[in-house]
Amino acid sequence: MSTEQAQALKDLADAEELIASATAVLSGGPLSPGHAACFAQLADKLARRQSRTQLHAAHALRRTGAHKLDQESFQAVTEAGEHPSLTAFQAAAGRTTTARTHFKNTAGLLHGWLDIPRSTVRDRLALVDCLLGGVDEAGQPLPAWLPELAGQFADPDVDPRLVSSAALKLHSARKDFGEGQAGQAKKDQLQAESAAFIRSEPKAARRHINALVAQVKSGQRPLQALLDGIGIFKKGMRQGLVEYVLRVLPAHAAMIEAYFNALDNPATVAGNREALAHAEAQFTGAQDSGWDDEESMPDWAKDGEPAGSAPEGSAEPEEPEEPEEPDKPDEPGEPEEPDEPEEPEEPEEPAGPAATQFEELRPERRRLVGFLALLMTDRNQSGSPGKQPGLAVPQVSIILDYEKMRRDGKEFAVTSTGIQLSPGETRAALCTAGIYPLVLNGQSLPLDLGRTQRLYSKAQGRAIRAAYRGCLYPGCSMPAERCELDHLDAWEKGGNTDIESAALGCMIHHIGRHCGLFHAVKIPGCRPMALLSKELDPQQKLRVNTYWMTPQEALAADALAERMTAKWRAGELDIEIVEP
Repeated sequence: MSTEQAQALKDLADAEELIASATAVLSGGPLSPGHAACFAQLADKLARRQSRTQLHAAHALRRTGAHKLDQESFQAVTEAGEHPSLTAFQAAAGRTTTARTHFKNTAGLLHGWLDIPRSTVRDRLALVDCLLGGVDEAGQPLPAWLPELAGQFADPDVDPRLVSSAALKLHSARKDFGEGQAGQAKKDQLQAESAAFIRSEPKAARRHINALVAQVKSGQRPLQALLDGIGIFKKGMRQGLVEYVLRVLPAHAAMIEAYFNALDNPATVAGNREALAHAEAQFTGAQDSGWDDEESMPDWAKDGEPAGSAPEGSAEPEEPEEPEEPDKPDEPGEPEEPDEPEEPEEPEEPAGPAATQFEELRPERRRLVGFLALLMTDRNQSGSPGKQPGLAVPQVSIILDYEKMRRDGKEFAVTSTGIQLSPGETRAALCTAGIYPLVLNGQSLPLDLGRTQRLYSKAQGRAIRAAYRGCLYPGCSMPAERCELDHLDAWEKGGNTDIESAALGCMIHHIGRHCGLFHAVKIPGCRPMALLSKELDPQQKLRVNTYWMTPQEALAADALAERMTAKWRAGELDIEIVEP
């Protein structure tokens, strides 16, 4: 590493300290209006420069293969960041290795080391491809995908954030340009128009560029662009509900619409109101009409709300109204005959409460119930119970916190994917096939599940996956179903296949642990934790992966890790750092 590069890194470190100290002064006391305006102007200039610097840094990471730095090199980088000096930066030149490393690629390095959100990493690397150039499989540089915008990005008089926004918009439409010369011509035209807007009308450029891209996407889209956009996308939790976005091809939509039409048709089997009302009660935990009489109902069913009860703010009635006695109709134009009064019509037999209420449900809710019932159906091609080839049979594990359940009866149940269930939903789910209740103690250890000889049993594996939710490595987003069971007591060294000596690891981190990139830690009476290497975690704390936990569980797990770390450092805790 040249002295010039080391000095440049030292200048960046000094600049970071100067910015921090200047911000503390300018934001911490009385400030004149003019100085406030200067503060804002300089801060915006810094933001512009920083947006360029971030892309150049990501480009440097990728073209140098920095994600393959060995452990000693990462340690040197960490020390240089903590104690920046010219000597420290010269010692941090580093070297790459062909052995197993902490990170698989540049995206993994940015997310796992710098804690940059995955979506931000994805956009940043896409911008590198568009504005700075990529790298092929052989490590050779590739030209920028948008050369005209790349020139504007390098121009110090142009706001790089505006250019980046335009480049991301064009990148999102790359599948819509098509192949061959026609596709290239369409991309070049859109790029030239975007560059013209940035030059002439920077304040309105975003609006105009968005409109240009929308016009391209609204035309006849290529099949590959359509296929890249389909799927079920989870948006997250909003107002107590989990939101998904479903994007399908027209052919898929036709099948879905046909299924919805069948649900809405009471003459079909799928439109059976009583059966779907029963499914509604199962999914929501509401009272069903299937009890013979009130005396046969359990206490929780008596206290529950009736099935199909209207949510707050809706116009649905809480209870079905009793049918009124019909009046005697008068035939128009004919006098009454008092000697032979017309027989009153017999009132129609009211439909059962569940049937009437389910008919009154909003179509959106009725279709959701039918869809969930379809997911719970387990049939083979002959129509008899059994697995159908090519289809997954969902299994849900529910973790019950016994202490919370006894204490206040609230927030005591959560699924293995971190979804909190209400008491009513939990009660109903425990009566449904495919649900596996698991009771854990306060330290998240599964109880009373026995042991096997060489391999973990299905019951043990189900309990371990439900208890630990996902990979052991902190921040890993791999769900438990795709993780491997990891023996912390090596079988070949005389270890037992005990649940308390098991952990979960995704394919990457399972191998990484055995390569010594991080360590699992066994703690008596507690779940296993992770200890990262010093170059990634200079503080050397015990850590828990809380990715698949609820916020309350994550706070409790972090607090548990802090307590265990403090006891370990004070010599009050006898832990075992598992060998690779």
